[in-house]
Amino acid sequence: MNAPVSIDSDYRTAAPTPADLTITVRDERFNRGTNPRRWWAGEPFGTAWHNALSATFPRGEAFFIEAVKAHREGAPPKLDAEIRAFVKQEINHTREHIAFNRLAEDAGYDIKAIDARVAELLALTKDRPAIANLAVTMALEHYTAMMAAEFLANPAHFKDADPEVRDMWRWHSAEEIEHKGVAFDTWNHATRDWKPSKRWQVRSFVMLTVTARFFKNRWTDSLALLEQDGITGWHRAPYLPGMARLFQARLPPVGP
Repeated sequence: MNAPVSIDSDYRTAAPTPADLTITVRDERFNRGTNPRRWWAGEPFGTAWHNALSATFPRGEAFFIEAVKAHREGAPPKLDAEIRAFVKQEINHTREHIAFNRLAEDAGYDIKAIDARVAELLALTKDRPAIANLAVTMALEHYTAMMAAEFLANPAHFKDADPEVRDMWRWHSAEEIEHKGVAFDTWNHATRDWKPSKRWQVRSFVMLTVTARFFKNRWTDSLALLEQDGITGWHRAPYLPGMARLFQARLPPVGP
């Protein structure tokens, strides 16, 4: 396990990130040589939702890393240290979700369609301005932190889960909360010369767009995985409250 990354605190007195924040890079490994149940969450919907989410992470985390790194030049020391710690955490998350996704495939789930859609969406970003990719990252990091807070605050999500899989999700959730403000603070640094109204307009538009696509795609992916278990139509009804609990997740905003 790596030592905590110490961060100076003399930058952005009005920033929402705590001045004494320390982002700790925990180089943990999970799910090596394990064989969890097909429904590792104890029921099919929770399994489908988290499998669908995990299938997006290897490519998604790599996108986040590059989007934030693109704006590291000229960052104050505190933010520079936060970005470096963010990158290390996300690299570890990518590695562990690759391992987890192999377990899902070993259990018989076909997640290639999810990965292919993520690849197609990310291909559209290659010719976009770097600041646009940072804006998308900022919005998605807000959602991952919201879900992470819900996962940790509500034990019901993992109460029947395979212990090591549960530990992996809790580890990931803790680090998502820890670095939840890094993309936003990087955005503030990168757009420091913008008018406040332009910042607000771009941020709001991106957040609305990401919200619609994120939940639509995760819902579609989860239902597709449930279909692989033979759960379709009205047979899905008993499992839908689990989705409602996820949508009720709350987290204080990472910035104005």
